[in-house]
Amino acid sequence: MIDIHSHILPGLDDGAATIEEAIAMASCAIADGIKQMVVTPHVKSRTYPSKEAILDKMANLQDVLQKKGINLLLLPGAEYRIDPELPRQLAKGELLTINNKGRYLLVEFSDVSVPDYTADLFFKLLQLGVTPIIAHPERSSIFIEDHNSLYELLSNGALAQLTSGSLTGYFSPEIASTARSFLEKGYVQFIASDAHSRSGQLLHFKPAVREVMRLLGEEQGRRLLIKNPQCAVRGELIEACELMKKAI
Repeated sequence: MIDIHSHILPGLDDGAATIEEAIAMASCAIADGIKQMVVTPHVKSRTYPSKEAILDKMANLQDVLQKKGINLLLLPGAEYRIDPELPRQLAKGELLTINNKGRYLLVEFSDVSVPDYTADLFFKLLQLGVTPIIAHPERSSIFIEDHNSLYELLSNGALAQLTSGSLTGYFSPEIASTARSFLEKGYVQFIASDAHSRSGQLLHFKPAVREVMRLLGEEQGRRLLIKNPQCAVRGELIEACELMKKAI
């Protein structure tokens, strides 16, 4: 499997604090059946961490993992906080899309707000040929309270990534209920760990895989866990609205 959302790079954000913790996270990922992991440190400003800093840190960690015989392939990316400057930065080549393929961009909101400019921002990104992937919408109070607000963004071309721990109750029963609802309504295109440490979300990945298969069946579960992540890292088309239905 491919994990498109992780905070394994040490010392860049609130993820792995040390190289030792990053190595432990890589070992846990392998044990969970994850063979490739997109590194997606938080980027909440226009300057830090830079695209170059992420690529350098990733190359260093990959070298360490290779020397230790840990066969986890790291792929470039970042998790960008929603910002009206994103299209301009993208056009200037300052952003890291998923696996640097120029097709998919991981974007996060705060847990309590969705800016009024979001629809226009997403439209501009799509006009530039880049599809926004909304990180963990099931953890946003706005989307929890109003599923239609997420539906509208997805129906206009965005995609959504659900965090594995959300399904298993790692955060709260309310988030778990919302995660299941989004899955059943067809609002989710990816399941990812959003791993910040070896003892957190990574431990919930295997149980979440089982829950996805139970809720959606093997064919659709494999789409979310295997096919869509493969398409994302290859820069290939992903069907966004195949199972989508209007929220009630």
